[in-house]
Amino acid sequence: MDQSQPITLPGERLDAARAVRLIVAISSRALFDLSESHRIFETEGVQAYHAYQVAHESDILEPGVAFPLVRKLMNLNEALGERGRVEVILLSRNSSDTGLRVLTSAHHHGLDISRAAFTGGGSPYRYVAAFGAHLFLSADPADVRLALDAGCAAATVLPASPPTSDDGDAQVRIAFDGDAVLFSDEAERLFRQQGLAAFNQMESASAHEPLAGGPFKGLLVAIHQLQSLFPQEASPLRTALVTSRGAPSHERVVRTLRAWGIRIDEALFLGGLGKARFLAAFDADIFFDDQSHHCEAARLHVATGHVPHGVANM
Repeated sequence: MDQSQPITLPGERLDAARAVRLIVAISSRALFDLSESHRIFETEGVQAYHAYQVAHESDILEPGVAFPLVRKLMNLNEALGERGRVEVILLSRNSSDTGLRVLTSAHHHGLDISRAAFTGGGSPYRYVAAFGAHLFLSADPADVRLALDAGCAAATVLPASPPTSDDGDAQVRIAFDGDAVLFSDEAERLFRQQGLAAFNQMESASAHEPLAGGPFKGLLVAIHQLQSLFPQEASPLRTALVTSRGAPSHERVVRTLRAWGIRIDEALFLGGLGKARFLAAFDADIFFDDQSHHCEAARLHVATGHVPHGVANM
């Protein structure tokens, strides 16, 4: 026996499996359609907003852009046979008074949300790390930037056109862009500074050198760990990399994921083609990208989160 290698006992493996969790923090405007109350807030101010929310606190809110994703994620607990393995936490600029309607609506729709932070107008980003969340979804770009600057994976959920709906398919499908999302923006910087030829030359020369992680690496790791609890051929959680990269720059990406020990189910190297129709074919429940023009095209087909990180957002 190799005495240099630690021995993992069956009970320790079981404890490690029990420790696998996925925690998503979400704002009330990403989860529900609060367009009317937000319009009142924007045009009439805080007091009018407060009065409106209290007067309508018994009116159940309609699902928002991220609602189908949240429902699917929380349903994974049933597949796992354990409550709380996948948790969704509500982070909201509402006060507890105006936020009552949001939690009431969540419970009416069958969402098992037990933890929330109502910050009374302050940015809730500082509670993302405190709750141990792997992802923060918000309709407020300022809050998203603050969370990213604090080292948390975060995205601005864009309005969907047409509105997203729950199609009854239980499998959760999450799609990611590569550079500046899963990976650092080092390669994207070179591409913008020196062009495609220099980019391909550098990526080919660095094919065996793993890319540095981007803001969503930790989320991908958490998803991969959750996937490992299921047989690969029967996993209710599926991932895709959808990138503008093509050959020969694809090799570094493949080797990076291999070095990280992460399985990604589908990898689409599009060589500059538009991403939207491929995301529709994948039937993504959400897609994350750092570039606004990709997000604007994608949101016409799937729920989309803009990641305001890296050189494309400076």
